[in-house]
Amino acid sequence: MLLMLAEQLQALYSGFNVFQYLTFRAILGTLTALGIALLVGPRLIRRLVQHQIGQFVRDDGPESHLSKAGTPTMGGALILVSIAVATLLWSDLANRFVWVVLLVTLAFGVVGGVDDWLKLTRASSKGLSARAKYLWQSVAGVVAALVLYFTAASPIETALIVPLFKDVMLPLGWLFVPLTYLVVVGSSNAVNLTDGLDGLAIMPTVLVGGALGVFAYVSGNINFAEYLGIPYVRGAGEVVVFCGALVGAGLGFLWFNTYPAQVFMGDVGALALGAALGILAVVVRQELVLFVMGGVFVAETVSVMLQVASYRLTGRRIFRMAPLHHHFELKGWPEPRVIVRFWIVTVVLVLVGLATLKLR
Repeated sequence: MLLMLAEQLQALYSGFNVFQYLTFRAILGTLTALGIALLVGPRLIRRLVQHQIGQFVRDDGPESHLSKAGTPTMGGALILVSIAVATLLWSDLANRFVWVVLLVTLAFGVVGGVDDWLKLTRASSKGLSARAKYLWQSVAGVVAALVLYFTAASPIETALIVPLFKDVMLPLGWLFVPLTYLVVVGSSNAVNLTDGLDGLAIMPTVLVGGALGVFAYVSGNINFAEYLGIPYVRGAGEVVVFCGALVGAGLGFLWFNTYPAQVFMGDVGALALGAALGILAVVVRQELVLFVMGGVFVAETVSVMLQVASYRLTGRRIFRMAPLHHHFELKGWPEPRVIVRFWIVTVVLVLVGLATLKLR
């Protein structure tokens, strides 16, 4: 919105031309989302407390979590509002990628919000049934995949890019749709599984989202893309503003979510942020790099899958408890130690992912 206003004001003062620079608008998006989160956060938390919108804790989890019962939840709404406002203010709203990324994020947020609300109204840790939740996630994921497939302006937008190789691009054709669906829905659920400790999910999300912003910027710039040997995706650079907003909103939320948390994001935040990372990776054609950078999310998901498979097949558990962060808790690691070490692992994996920009 403000970009269009700035374009009109350029005729009066050339200084408004600075708003044409993606990097400048990405910074503004980050600061705007951060400011909204920090300003609105305390009021939101007070409202959640007043309306007794508190977390229900499973009684079969670590005993240390029982004290968290009643902590305000659904704080992810703060993240989504901050991202949406900052993106709408500073993005080029004529760009289709901006709308796809934003609407997918909000759609998954709605699914998560309904799940959270049902948990609260039922006074239980069970919200939407697994079947219903997966159904609506699937609908949003498939619609997003179809939109990107039918609006693709070049073959590169539906090809699978293999990291470390300059010229290895596998045309997917219609297989692009199921791949996009799996990336978006899988990423959404992976972040949701990781969101079990104070600040555990949000910081890796911020780190991976910021790195995807770098990929978006260079992928959308024909000169950088040619120099680095990565696919040029016309218009993809504009989502760097969304990435900046995600980083700002995430850091603002972390201010209140850091240990001991004043508020939890709930499924409204976790499902939405995971979907955002997935759809961003699809837009910049870096699905495989997301798998690397989001290694913590992958490990958490795999730990659940292995635990369930092992118990059903052999009656034995591989981990003391799944997802993986609970295993380390039950081994005696204090919660802050688990959180910070998972953050450190994510920093390393994000650096590895960014290194693929040059190692080709």
